[in-house]
Amino acid sequence: MEMIGLASKQSKTKQTNERIGAASYCCPACSSKDVFIDHSRGEVTCSTCGVVLSDHSIDQGPEWRAFTADEQNARQRVGGPADWSKFDQGLTTIIGRQNVDASGRKLTSTRRAQIHRLRKWQIRTKVHSSDKRNLAVAMTELHRISSQLSIPYSIRETSAVIYRKALRKRLTRGRTILGMIAASLYLACRVHQVPRPLEEVCDQIHITRKELSLCVRLIIRHLNLKIPFSSPIDFIHRFGTELNLPGEAKKKAIDILMLAKEQRLTIGKDPKGMAAAAIYVASILTGSRRTQLEIARTARVTEVTVRNRYKEMVEKLGISTT
Repeated sequence: MEMIGLASKQSKTKQTNERIGAASYCCPACSSKDVFIDHSRGEVTCSTCGVVLSDHSIDQGPEWRAFTADEQNARQRVGGPADWSKFDQGLTTIIGRQNVDASGRKLTSTRRAQIHRLRKWQIRTKVHSSDKRNLAVAMTELHRISSQLSIPYSIRETSAVIYRKALRKRLTRGRTILGMIAASLYLACRVHQVPRPLEEVCDQIHITRKELSLCVRLIIRHLNLKIPFSSPIDFIHRFGTELNLPGEAKKKAIDILMLAKEQRLTIGKDPKGMAAAAIYVASILTGSRRTQLEIARTARVTEVTVRNRYKEMVEKLGISTT
């Protein structure tokens, strides 16, 4: 079954490539786009009048056959994709420290000294400029912060791209590497609609909220990034999980926020405060009540904010919590 599935997948891929390649040809004699591709001869022929349009087409497929998925993966000759979260994008070579040749035999003393010099200069040339050194430190900090915040790989890649653009425009001058990489990570989370509060990011890098906000505004202003505004709904699942709320309460909180959005109650309000108030109302309505203090600590807002937003929702939406 595995062989059949692999053969079917290869056949579908080949047919798709043929359709894409055929669509790019147009017969100069009869203006027909109906062509026949002969892979064995490398010719492309017009099916209407028989004119040979090309006689040197390139076969994009591999020159070997594979009958299983494991065999196909084992015969691939390409490396891993470029990783923007690594300062060298994962494309540099590494000279190993095992002083043996390809056959496993030990190197002579002369060859060992030569390899040692090559290894030393190879390490030096990896970070030969100030930008490279800056990028090496920044990507190391990015991996540390994203691991502590449990940031997925896709968001980490986006933040690395944002930081590289900022470095190329010399925005990092006069700013700390920690502040700029944290600002890039914060903006990447908003791009992927998985926002993290500024206070939470500040706790992991030990800088002030003011400094982080300045770095965020600097990147947005000079890179012309289109960063979507955070929605209160984006915080519901995360806050609800930390409060151990059931799925019914989370769904109710989302419904309340959607009604509040229709009534234009969310305009000009802190998304975290609106999400906290919606969770508080939903916890009361579903019988899984949480205190305002618990919700405020989870959402990183004050109890006064939760109380004020709660009163607005109950009054404007006509919700009875008694």
